[in-house]
Amino acid sequence: MELWLPMDTYEQQHRYKYVALYHALRDAIHAGTLTGGTRLPSTRELAVQYSMSRGSVAQVYDMLLADGYVEAYRGKGTFVTDTLTTATKKGTEAKIVLSAWGERVAALDTQKGDTPALAQGKSIINFQVQRMPAEHFPESEWKSALAAVHRSDWREHSSAAGDLELREAIASHLRWTRGIDADASQIVLFSGSMQGIVLLAQLLISEGEAAVLENPGYQGIAHAVKSCGGVIIPTDIDAQGIIPQDWRAQVLFVTPTRQFPTGAVLGLERRKALLTWASKRNAVIIEDDYDSEFRWGGRPIEPLKVLDREQRVVYVGSFSQTMVASFRLGYAVLPPALVDPLLAAKALYEPVPPALLEQRALAKWMMRGGYLRHLRRLTRLYGERHAFFVREMQQQLPQAFTMQPGDAGLHIYASWNDDRERYIRFKTLAQEDGVLFRDAARYQLTPGHPAVCFGFAHLEEDEITEGINRMRVAWEKSTFSFR
Repeated sequence: MELWLPMDTYEQQHRYKYVALYHALRDAIHAGTLTGGTRLPSTRELAVQYSMSRGSVAQVYDMLLADGYVEAYRGKGTFVTDTLTTATKKGTEAKIVLSAWGERVAALDTQKGDTPALAQGKSIINFQVQRMPAEHFPESEWKSALAAVHRSDWREHSSAAGDLELREAIASHLRWTRGIDADASQIVLFSGSMQGIVLLAQLLISEGEAAVLENPGYQGIAHAVKSCGGVIIPTDIDAQGIIPQDWRAQVLFVTPTRQFPTGAVLGLERRKALLTWASKRNAVIIEDDYDSEFRWGGRPIEPLKVLDREQRVVYVGSFSQTMVASFRLGYAVLPPALVDPLLAAKALYEPVPPALLEQRALAKWMMRGGYLRHLRRLTRLYGERHAFFVREMQQQLPQAFTMQPGDAGLHIYASWNDDRERYIRFKTLAQEDGVLFRDAARYQLTPGHPAVCFGFAHLEEDEITEGINRMRVAWEKSTFSFR
């Protein structure tokens, strides 16, 4: 077996190589890297690995044995002394002083998740929003695109903006599907759209400055603003989306095409009002178009970016809902004035774009028309499941929820029709019966009435029916108080 030690560092500190090896092993034991009971490599193996004589390694082991760091057993080998490492690990841990940014980030609840108490042995019906199931992805087409790129010269240098062919393919896709006249030079790729949102927040929001956020809204955006020391101005949502005001701020995050999480669509007059406000305040609007690829009814709504005549809107998109779970890629269409600053910021984290093979393969797949065909297949499938879920809920649970089904998207926002106490009882009973859903409280910047987000795209019709039946039973039981 091989044992890695930072020998280069120790050889610079000690004249003889065997002395360097002794100190490297001793310090690894003190640090707990080599824990008690660990079997060390044989003298032959360690000699070969570090280009030393076997006798020199044996001398090192004898020194460690004499000092009580190891124990040797004939026919078994040399082992780290258990009692010594247990004792040495009980030291006083250093207190690390974080920067103001580090303190803010550490205080964020970025790992928040639902941890319900489920009944043992109960099958789970999970209405929480999920990534696309693997069986919905055309793996053979994707492998073909990967193989085609692998045979080509795909390893040439690419800038922090990401693969040029993919940026050109995205620009073409946006012109065709969203009406955005974007140039590849204005597009920057990210390891997920959230990376882009955080970098934009860092570039545009100074400590103590205000940013406008929808309430309820995506909690990741709130985390990005808080990490910069920004002050959040929560703005209420109604059935038509965000309500425009004359905010004293210079940054607005908004989801106009399909408000997250309610699904409300922002009308043309309000869109114009937001652009007028941005012009008056010299502000930047960050438009998060997170899942409008899936539309099964109604007229496609043009993005805010299409109406932008002063280059104040940043359009953020993502492939997270249409690609396999391991594929993390987002992008932003930027005003020209923001391209260089954002590239400079991104280059600090990723001077060379990651997953270049996959980026180029996606470009090829998009240019062949495969990605658009994939979207159409998913849209038909998810549209059918959306309609089925809405129909079943209206038949089984009309008293419990007022749903806000829309013309697009992969979840449905539903307001609770009773008081909070009964909602808590209902949620507990449903979880005990193996039914999970996303409590919309996590998206509320200020306390609000109970609401739920139901994901449906990943579930078969029989699973949807079973889950709704269990929720109906939980609703009926929730009329009785707990004893």
